[in-house]
Amino acid sequence: MPLLRQPVRLYFFALFALCIGEMLFGIVYLQSMKGVAPCPMCIMQRYALLGVGLVALVGALHNRAAILYGVLVTLAALIGGGVAARQSWLQLYPPQTMGCGPGLEYMLENFPLTELLPKLFRGEGDCSAVDWTFFGLSIANWGLITFAGIVIVTPWVVWRFRRAKRG
Repeated sequence: MPLLRQPVRLYFFALFALCIGEMLFGIVYLQSMKGVAPCPMCIMQRYALLGVGLVALVGALHNRAAILYGVLVTLAALIGGGVAARQSWLQLYPPQTMGCGPGLEYMLENFPLTELLPKLFRGEGDCSAVDWTFFGLSIANWGLITFAGIVIVTPWVVWRFRRAKRG
């Protein structure tokens, strides 16, 4: 069966491409070019997005057990969406104090590479700060929209495919 006749497989490939695109946008453009430091909650959302992308890739390549991969993608998106929702809440109602660690320049100057790499994956920014917006929405808001879309669309695509296969 050709790839285009397999909607779940095509959906999983598209979802993988979306996740890679968002990761590259966050790391290459926002972090490297714009200097927007990711906070610990941003890093957790990246891990959830990576989980969604990897499961989607395996689901697209394996082309079996669409329900299992759909459930795993949905669970990873629910986790990422929960973190994004919490961060959006913190941005709306910031706490009086928020300490997420030292800045990147300080860490580059004062830590050897073996200590720096693990610290980079922990995040460094303030989780309640809104450092970048697009159409008035923060990065956390866009993450919440993305994860919510994945949670809504994935079960629908898998259900539609399973129903079409039976009928």
